[in-house]
Amino acid sequence: MTDDRPFAIRVAIVDDQALVRTGFRMVLEAEPDLEVIGEAGDGAVAIDLARSTAIDVMLMDVRMPGVDGIAATAAVMAGERPPRIIVLTTFDLDEYAFAAIRAGASGFLLKDVRPQELVSAIRTVHAGEAALAPRITRRMIEMFADELPLAGAAGSHPPSLLDTLTPREREILVAIAEGLNNTDLAARFHVSESTVKTHVGRILQKLDARDRVHLVILAYEHGLLAPRPGGDRR
Repeated sequence: MTDDRPFAIRVAIVDDQALVRTGFRMVLEAEPDLEVIGEAGDGAVAIDLARSTAIDVMLMDVRMPGVDGIAATAAVMAGERPPRIIVLTTFDLDEYAFAAIRAGASGFLLKDVRPQELVSAIRTVHAGEAALAPRITRRMIEMFADELPLAGAAGSHPPSLLDTLTPREREILVAIAEGLNNTDLAARFHVSESTVKTHVGRILQKLDARDRVHLVILAYEHGLLAPRPGGDRR
C-alpha cells in the first residue's frame, strides 16, 4: 500500500469481531496522521503480522479464541522491533488486560472508548508514553498485588538496579507510580517539563524499562509505593 503521508503512525487492529475492527478503522482513517496498515482476527495472525509488517502501534483485544491477547502480546514484544501495544477490553478491571500489560503492552483502553480518546492514546504510546489513566494504573496494580513479587524477591530486576538512581530520580519514580504526568511532576519538583523529561529518560534507561507503565510496576515490585488501604494484600 502506498501512502502520501510519509510520517503517518502505522496502526494494526487485532480483534476477533469484524465489526469492532471496522469501527476502529473508520475512526483512525479519518485522522491525517494515522494509517491502518493491517488487521488480524486472532492472536496467531497478529504475531505473523507483526513479524512481516512495520507497525508503530498495535491495538490488541485480550479475549480472543485460540491465541489470546496475552500470549500474542508476549510473542510480539519478543520480536526485534516490536510495536507499541494498546490492549482493549470490555471490562474496567480485567485481569487479562493486566497480564497483557505485564507482558509488555503500553496501554489499556475499554472498547467503548470515545474516538478522540482512542486517537489520543495511539499518539501517546507512539511518543513513548503510557496510555493509562492514573486511576486505572493504581487500581489494576492494587487489585492484583498478590501477583507481584515482594520487594527484594528474586527476579529479573534485582534491588541493586534501583541503587543506580539518584535520590531525585527515585523521588520522581515514586511520583510516576502515583500517576503524575510530566506537568504534575514539574509542578511538584519546581522544575521545567524539559528537565522532567530528562529525568524520566534517565530513569527509563537505568532501569531498562519500556515506558511509564513498566516503571509503575517496578516501583510496586520493589516496595517503593505501598498499596492504599483496602488494596493491601494483608
